[in-house]
Amino acid sequence: MADTFHDTDGLVAALADAAFDRPPALVANAHVTGVSVARALAAHDVPVIALDRVDSGLAPPSDAVDYAGRVTYPLDDADGFRADVERIADAVDHDPVAFACMDEWVRGFAETEPAGVRLPFSDLAGVERVLDKANLYALCEELGVPYPETYEVGETPADEVCAALGFPFVVKPAHKRKFEEAFGTNVIEVADRAEFDEVVAEAREYGATVLAQEKVNVEVGADTSLASYVPPEGADREPLAVVGNAAVRYPEFGASCLVERVEEPAVREHALTVLEETGYHGISESEFVYDADREEYVLLDVNTRPWKWISMPVAAGANLPMAAYADATGVAYEAAAREDGPRDARWVYLPGYLERCLTDDAFWDVLGDDDWASLLSGAFEASEGGLTTGVYRPSDPGPAVTYLTGEFTDREYYCSC
Repeated sequence: MADTFHDTDGLVAALADAAFDRPPALVANAHVTGVSVARALAAHDVPVIALDRVDSGLAPPSDAVDYAGRVTYPLDDADGFRADVERIADAVDHDPVAFACMDEWVRGFAETEPAGVRLPFSDLAGVERVLDKANLYALCEELGVPYPETYEVGETPADEVCAALGFPFVVKPAHKRKFEEAFGTNVIEVADRAEFDEVVAEAREYGATVLAQEKVNVEVGADTSLASYVPPEGADREPLAVVGNAAVRYPEFGASCLVERVEEPAVREHALTVLEETGYHGISESEFVYDADREEYVLLDVNTRPWKWISMPVAAGANLPMAAYADATGVAYEAAAREDGPRDARWVYLPGYLERCLTDDAFWDVLGDDDWASLLSGAFEASEGGLTTGVYRPSDPGPAVTYLTGEFTDREYYCSC
C-alpha cells in the first residue's frame, strides 16, 4: 500500500529504490475511477503508481496502489507534466503503461507523448476523432447510427437552428475543455433566443465551437452505455464489450450510482461500428439514452478513457484495464469465457445510491436485503453474484476511510470521478 503521497522529487526517489518484475501502471487521476483501475490491475499483480495534482484523492490509501505522488497538472503546464512523467518513467526498471481517468489526463499523455511511457490508447488524432462531437455525429449520420438532431452554430444560421429545434433545447461543445472553462459544465439548456444568444456569445469569447441539440425525450432509468476495450490493429484479441444500464442516478440526471449489465445488441453494434470507423483503440464508454419519441437508443457521447463504473465490466468477466495492459506489454490475459457472453453484474456507488434513496423512495428496494447483507458482511467480494462497488470494499478499506474523512471535514476534492 502507498502510505505516503510524495511530491514529484520524493516519488522519483522512492521509485529509484523500488524493483518491479513487470512494467508498472501509471494511473491518473487518483480518485474514484483511479481506485477501480488500480484494483483491476492489482488483481493480476500489476504494480500501480497513482498520480494526481492533489493529495486528497481516494486511490493512494488503497492496497492496490504501490506508490503515489504529485505531478504537474497537464492543463496548467503541459511541458512540466511531460517532464515529471518522463522522470518517473526513467526511475523505474520497465517502461510504464499509462491509464488516464479524466479527459485532461488523456490529452496530457496524448499531446505530450512522454518518452519511455506506453500509451494503451490511440494517438491524439485518434482521440480527437472520437471526442469531437461534430465529427462523431457526422460519422453517425454516415453509418446510420441514431443520434440527437444537432447543428453546429455558425455553420447553420441561428434563426434556422432555433426554428428547427424549438425551445427548449441544449447547447454543448464540440470539445469539452474550452466550454467547461467558460461555464463549468458541458451541457446548458436554453429556454429562449436571448439565453441561446448569450451562451453562444460567451462561448465564442473562449474560442469554443458550439453545437445546438434537440432536448431528447429521455426515458428515465434507461440510459445505457457500451463499456469496451478495442485492441490496436494487429493485436490477437477481439474487442471486449459489456453493455451497462444506469438504473439509478443521483441526482436524477446526475452521475450513475447503480449500473447493471444488460443485453442491448443495438447499443453494442452501433457503438462498435462508430469506434471501428474512427480507428480508435483503447478503453472507452459509449453513452446512449433511450429516446421515447423515436423508440430507440441515440448516441450522445464517447469517453476515450476509464470512467466511474468501470468495475462493473470487470465483475462481468471483462477486465478492460488488464486487457489494455496485456496488449501494451505482451503479457497474457484472457477474459472469462462464457458461451452466453458476460456474466450478470451490478455496480453500486454507495454514497450516491443512499442519497437517492433518501430523497426518492422509488429506488430504496433496487438493492434487496440479501444484497445489503452481502455488502455489510463483505461477502460480495468473494461471491459469484456479480455485485461490486465503486469505493467501499472491506478487504481494502483505505479509500472508504478517506472518503468518510473528507465528508466529515472541510476538505474537498476537485473531481467527483
